[in-house]
Amino acid sequence: MTISRRSLFKAGMLTGAALSFPAVLRAQTAPSAARTVKMVNGKITNFDPYSNFTYHTVDHGLAIYDMLFALDSTFSPQPQMVGKWGVSDDKKTYTFELRDGLGFHDGTAVTAADCVASIRRWGQTSGGRLVMDRTKDLTKIDEKTFAITLKEPLALLLEQMARSTGAALFVMREKDASNPAMQPVTTHIGSGPFKFNEALFQPGVRYVYDRNEKYVPRQEPPSGLAGGKIVKVDRVNWEAVDTQTALTALQAGELDYVSDPPADFYPMLESDPDLVLEDLHQSGDNYYLAVNFLQKPFDNVKARQALLHLVDQDAYMRVLNRNPKYNRAVTSLFGTGTPFVNDANTGWYKNGGNPEKAKQLLKEAGYAGEKVVILQPANWSQGSNTAQLLALTLRNIGVNVDLAPSDWAALIQRATNQGPVENGGWNIYPTSSIDFSFGAPLSSAHMLMDGKGNGWAKNDAYEALRIQWADSTLEERKVLARKMQQLWWDFVGFVFLGQTITPIARRKTLTGLIGYPALLPMWNMQTGYKG
Repeated sequence: MTISRRSLFKAGMLTGAALSFPAVLRAQTAPSAARTVKMVNGKITNFDPYSNFTYHTVDHGLAIYDMLFALDSTFSPQPQMVGKWGVSDDKKTYTFELRDGLGFHDGTAVTAADCVASIRRWGQTSGGRLVMDRTKDLTKIDEKTFAITLKEPLALLLEQMARSTGAALFVMREKDASNPAMQPVTTHIGSGPFKFNEALFQPGVRYVYDRNEKYVPRQEPPSGLAGGKIVKVDRVNWEAVDTQTALTALQAGELDYVSDPPADFYPMLESDPDLVLEDLHQSGDNYYLAVNFLQKPFDNVKARQALLHLVDQDAYMRVLNRNPKYNRAVTSLFGTGTPFVNDANTGWYKNGGNPEKAKQLLKEAGYAGEKVVILQPANWSQGSNTAQLLALTLRNIGVNVDLAPSDWAALIQRATNQGPVENGGWNIYPTSSIDFSFGAPLSSAHMLMDGKGNGWAKNDAYEALRIQWADSTLEERKVLARKMQQLWWDFVGFVFLGQTITPIARRKTLTGLIGYPALLPMWNMQTGYKG
């Protein structure tokens, strides 16, 4: 089971009082303070991008690991660690040769064996499962060359290998990649452009990345997550502190970058001549309710349909961001900005919701007052507030609701419990994923209905359509998208709450940031010059 969300540092409110910035952030042990970027981002609780797909874990992966292929700014796959590749006439055998100069941070060379082991581990995740299901053989040919032989052609092979949302294919050492995907790797040794500084690491507080002086970037200019990963700073200090402290430090010049500042402070940030509020990720966050399909009452489709009709997206968006220019409703399974957005089976959407319809559907579902447990992420203000609004609206139509507050890490753990609420189970929790991910039904866990995604939804008819995606043209996918959406909203795989755009805040002296949906590549940026 996978859960994907934006940052978790968003807690606390700026009071306007003068605050002292913690010494842990003031301390500078970098080779050059002038070439050190100081940023605030969320906490990382699991560093393994194969067993945890949250964006901060993927950001960590992008820094210390490298990929065989990566998506450029047009979302086209480009070779990254691969120097040469070819495909047989029957489109079933792909041969890949690694480029020169690839080495792990421990001094060992990257070999084809590391790539094979990493692909096999990736194949255990939602991102790689389709590829491995289609793979007949995966073999090392020599130290720099390996081959994938397919049972049948798979036009999306390179695109799947290049994707970074869901489960990305990061190349690890063979001994690390030999671990099962759901057994987290605890080492931080990759071959990427940054090295993780173990000596300065403070769990839950500080993550330090030093420039990998031995990294050999590609010659192409940077584009999206592809091209040359040229590191222009000596060190990146990634701190996880509360919003109040972070924004005060940003204004004081003690920080360069703050991820996801609360919407209440956009006017303050926009008015500061030294700061920039930027839509760096270029894709909104789609908020939705994950629903447990195994336990009452939402094991009944009519109860899930009741949720669909109950939700007033405008109300939830006001909770998420009170500035309407950053908000929009979401009615298509495929988000708002992907090529597959459509209006099939969206008649359920109504301004203000339809609580009377929801009440009737719950009655038809046979709801008899069972306790409904909503998991409330107390350290994520948007999630906590939406959980409370949901509890209120459910109570208003007669549902017996119990809010279960916890931090996000504990919520993730509880969300794996398939048992009844009396035994620590759950019914609903709020979460979000970047709009971009809703255009990738093969690798996005929240778009699965195979019994393995969020809430364990299972619908064989939908899955039969989803699998066809891999072998379809763009126009064929648009037709598939309408059919998939028709089934999705009949079955109600999740319930949208709306979309909000979340900009980042930075000082004008921090330049060169690469915009990409949800993620933060740390190469190419530099500090010291006003942009």
